[in-house]
Amino acid sequence: AQLVESGGGLVQAGGSLRLSCAASGTIFSIFHMGWYRQAPGKQRELVARINSSGSTNYADSVKGRFTISRDNAENTGYLQMNSLKPEDTAVYYCNLNRWASDYWGQGTQVTVSS
Repeated sequence: AQLVESGGGLVQAGGSLRLSCAASGTIFSIFHMGWYRQAPGKQRELVARINSSGSTNYADSVKGRFTISRDNAENTGYLQMNSLKPEDTAVYYCNLNRWASDYWGQGTQVTVSS
């Protein structure tokens, strides 16, 4: 499978961005999908996850501000990010996993200026 993220960029604090993750080469709908991020000098962390049934969970730091969703017909996942803060600055990665399969995108940079 191949995952391609897009939608990152530079935004002022309080602004919004919508990340997309386009999947190909696999049956997208059967996979659980997650968005992770990694800031400089920090470990990669889970931001949000949506399973194949549509159930979601979020890191405490983004609850109420970020929304994860998926469009199985379009083989695409999304992360709507509102009320962005400088501490949200990181490279954001899309992940698909199910059973022994685990796929990652190349990442997209999100930079939030204060």
